[in-house]
Amino acid sequence: MPVSLQKGQKVSITKDNPGLSKVVVGLGWDVNAFDTGSAFDLDTAAFLLTDSGRVSVSEDFVFFGNLTHPSGAVQHMGDNLTGAGDGDDEQIKVDLSKVPSNITKIAFTVTIYEAEQRRQNFGQVSNAFIRIYNEANGEELLRYDLGEDFSIETAAVFGELYRNNGEWKFNAIGSGYQGGLAALCANYGVEVE
Repeated sequence: MPVSLQKGQKVSITKDNPGLSKVVVGLGWDVNAFDTGSAFDLDTAAFLLTDSGRVSVSEDFVFFGNLTHPSGAVQHMGDNLTGAGDGDDEQIKVDLSKVPSNITKIAFTVTIYEAEQRRQNFGQVSNAFIRIYNEANGEELLRYDLGEDFSIETAAVFGELYRNNGEWKFNAIGSGYQGGLAALCANYGVEVE
């Protein structure tokens, strides 16, 4: 039975799953029926963070423009341009055994591509979720449904995996940001052009 999380809840994913190393983080959403004149393109990303809460090098930012972390620990499975259909819209594979020792946290985010120009925000997105499942057997370990508490935000941190006393845990964050991907990059110390 997967654990269904509330905002702010933390749960261990390795404590009850000894030997678990390869997980898939699936993120999904639906777009409300409001017509904004253009399609929604939501993009997932993973920020591999040190104790400082920031990336140590720009390659610690895994997204549609940098699909695989140099360590091989994190791999983005590609950009979904529409979010149509059921299930995960985008997926990020994580091999916990390959995460470099200086990385203590991996934040999973979603941003709306060209949100300002297209006049789009997370208030127009519904049924957003993040789930983590065991890559080996497809067993869903946890799921966090974000609910409908966004209005003007153009970026959101869905949740984060973090290392704690030799265990990997998940924290359901559900925080929105204005300023899209640039705001997240600034927050996590990624230099943007």
